[in-house]
Amino acid sequence: MPELPEVEVVRRGLERWVTGRTVASVTVLHPRSVRRHLAGGADFAARLPDRTVGTPLRRGKYLWLPLSSGSGTETSGNVEGLAEPAEPSGFAVLAHLGMSGQLLVQPPEAPDEKHLRVRVTFADDTPGELRFVDQRTFGGLSLHPLTADGLPDVIAHIARDPLDPAFDEAAFHAALRRKRTTLKRALLDQTLISGVGNIYADEALWRARLHYERPTATLTAPRTTELLGHVRDVMNAALAVGGTSFDSLYVNVNGQSGYFDRSLDAYGREDEPCRRCATPIRRRPWMNRSSYYCPRCQRPPRSA
Repeated sequence: MPELPEVEVVRRGLERWVTGRTVASVTVLHPRSVRRHLAGGADFAARLPDRTVGTPLRRGKYLWLPLSSGSGTETSGNVEGLAEPAEPSGFAVLAHLGMSGQLLVQPPEAPDEKHLRVRVTFADDTPGELRFVDQRTFGGLSLHPLTADGLPDVIAHIARDPLDPAFDEAAFHAALRRKRTTLKRALLDQTLISGVGNIYADEALWRARLHYERPTATLTAPRTTELLGHVRDVMNAALAVGGTSFDSLYVNVNGQSGYFDRSLDAYGREDEPCRRCATPIRRRPWMNRSSYYCPRCQRPPRSA
């Protein structure tokens, strides 16, 4: 599943190609791709035309397109749990990429992708329509009111991510001490810190020489700061090369894959030598996933 660097790469591409454009039409080709929009595909398609797309935004792994009102007629009242606020501009399209979701900007004449689910056209002469393509249909698009903080209401509980200038390191450390959990579980807890997934958690822990099962209560404030530094470093390194793509399912808006997988130090390197000490990297089942670590550099806690 795409993590912060992959979603940020997509956000930057969308910022270039869709910001300031007014929606002309929306076609929903597969109802499952708008299942999180409780009013259904027809309502989703009817609400977007004549709205103008603002600068795409992201928090952690979540991406959304703010919408300002246009000349279209607003739907009044409440529709299937989607409350219509007094100010119609307070909405956004939330994109959930799931395992295989792609937001592509394509020329209108380009052949339809095999797994094209939603098409958005724009009312201007700029080339390119927005297509949501999703092979496994785990992802989707939905329309949500925005909170006072500018977040879609369904993700208001998501914590800030480590690349956010407003991320509070001291508060994060205090939360770790209170949580009484283990390090990797904490890094994947989107209510504590957002954007970190399985790949980048393993990479940051390897760089910090910390075992994934180490209790969070044992971390000192300097150690937490060091770990956050490694999280930021690995994410920025991934951003610089377009993210991590193990197959053709994750791509940016132009259909190009990232290649940070060539620089991974731990994840996916079972039995390969550790780049620091040459000890073979191990893989262990972990919460329906896998954890990769060096048994020499990342000593397990005694309790583990």
